[in-house]
Amino acid sequence: MAALWSKIGLFVSLAGVLVPLPSMAQEQEFHIGSAVITEPKYKPGFTRFDYVNPDAPKGGDLRLSTTGTFDTFNPVLAKGEVADGLTLVYDTLMKSADDELLVSYGLLAEGISYPPDFSSATFRLRKEAKWADGQPVTPEDVVFSLEKTKELNPLTANYYRHVVKAEKTGERDVTFTFDEKNNRELPNILGQLMILPKHWWEAPGPDGKPRDISKTTLEPVMGSGPYKIASFSPGANVRYELRDDYWGKDVNVNVGQNNFRNIIYTYFGDRDVELEAFRAGNVDYRQETQASRWATGYDFPAVKDGRIKREELPNALRSVGVMQALVPNIRREMFKDARVREALNYAFDFEDLNRNLAFNAFKRIDSYFWGTELASSGLPQGRELEILEGLKDKVPPEVFTTPYTNPVGGDPQKMRENLRQAIALFKEAGWELKGNRMVNTKTGQPMSFEILLSNPSFERSVLPFVNSLKKIGVDARLRTVDASQYTNRVRSFDYDMIWGIWAETMNPGNEQADYWGSAAASQPGTRNYAGIADPAVDALIRMIIFAPNRDEQVAAIKAMDRVLLANHYVVPLFYSNNSRIAYWNTITRPAELPTYSLGFPDVWWSTAAK
Repeated sequence: MAALWSKIGLFVSLAGVLVPLPSMAQEQEFHIGSAVITEPKYKPGFTRFDYVNPDAPKGGDLRLSTTGTFDTFNPVLAKGEVADGLTLVYDTLMKSADDELLVSYGLLAEGISYPPDFSSATFRLRKEAKWADGQPVTPEDVVFSLEKTKELNPLTANYYRHVVKAEKTGERDVTFTFDEKNNRELPNILGQLMILPKHWWEAPGPDGKPRDISKTTLEPVMGSGPYKIASFSPGANVRYELRDDYWGKDVNVNVGQNNFRNIIYTYFGDRDVELEAFRAGNVDYRQETQASRWATGYDFPAVKDGRIKREELPNALRSVGVMQALVPNIRREMFKDARVREALNYAFDFEDLNRNLAFNAFKRIDSYFWGTELASSGLPQGRELEILEGLKDKVPPEVFTTPYTNPVGGDPQKMRENLRQAIALFKEAGWELKGNRMVNTKTGQPMSFEILLSNPSFERSVLPFVNSLKKIGVDARLRTVDASQYTNRVRSFDYDMIWGIWAETMNPGNEQADYWGSAAASQPGTRNYAGIADPAVDALIRMIIFAPNRDEQVAAIKAMDRVLLANHYVVPLFYSNNSRIAYWNTITRPAELPTYSLGFPDVWWSTAAK
């Protein structure tokens, strides 16, 4: 499902952006790709992406680590722990170019076509596209994939909810029909749909019984992608092997990619043990998320003598907005008042945490689109102001008068003042300090909640927050659970507060309803973790999705950002503008990585390969 969120959009006319396939011009006009803002750089007949090494050798192993466990290879379901790396097994209709911002080109599909009102989209499959068993990829497979994805997974059901029909319309053509016109994003996000083999899932399995796509399975699944599941140990490791008979190895969007013979994922229950495996040379590549560990945990011989290379790279974050936050569940009565949620933010001392635990490596997040041109700042002006004025009776008044800022701590005096402000906000919301407890003035119930975490490494960042809350009588407790339990509880919204993260592309669209929309607030499995059900936010989501041009879209995005911030739905945390990676000299990469990606592992290769 990872590819699902690398979204592709379209905001310019077909004539100016999409490049037609001349051989199809006499009938329905198909195009090799689509773009958001500028014309695609690659034209019909291009041989490869510029950032790949076309002579990269094939072979060798890539040993990776991950935390948690897995208990299924079924990539569709919203249950079970899905194995990492399954995107290696499956192809999608389109593939993004990592040196362009929001541009994609055909993979399983050689072309895409849609009418000027965007009421439908048609993909034409490549003749040569085949499953691992040699059978062709068909329109029936595409129809099956959409139907089962929507039926069995709430997340993708929301994402594709405006796609009301998929049908075969030609020997190699499949057409998707939409329930609304002028949703420019829909043809493009359909290009990310993971295509599943209908005949395989409907056939008997090795035990002679019919396979059931509605259930988890540890039978190695079959796909049309470059790798197959070669071996595995349940919950412990899985090895993907490059297929010599992969149909798409010479397709232009794949040249110079998929270079490792084997990609092996090993699962660890402890991040410190995972690091030790890397230090010992049993893992080839690591992306470090803990700033203090990056600063102090890599002082060992392999780093000093150059066998391990460390890099801090901005590429992957150049086109991604991030909101990482502690997320109170406003389905809980205690968090329904925005003043309570704002008070919680006053108890979070980012400056002290950043200095003492992160060596000042992080920046505080102050936007749901932090790090991008889509982030709001200052006071609304121009079209953004007009949009908000149209919703004036539905948004907090401070949207128009007060730029959003996080409280600033960092020393005892500032934090005392912040905690006094928190107490005042609690009082306005009907809570007061009695003795050493914050209690509800009507019910007498104490303010008490649990912060649910998925990994012990988060505890060091959250514990200072818990201690600050205790100073004002709020009983906050940490609870770290295993990956499976955490996943199930989050899917069912069974928590008081969690550590959440949302990544945004430069083309926000249909997924915003899954993040913040009212319908998603009551639908288990969505990413509306906070439980937001706000008419103004719903209206702004629709403005974003149906924006007729880029300027209108950006204005609506910034307006929504302000409304979300002003309602204090989350306690913003922190992030870095760079990806921190370390890797052994057993693997290498092109000298220049693609502008908007680390290209890992797609364009990297093994130094042992010949």
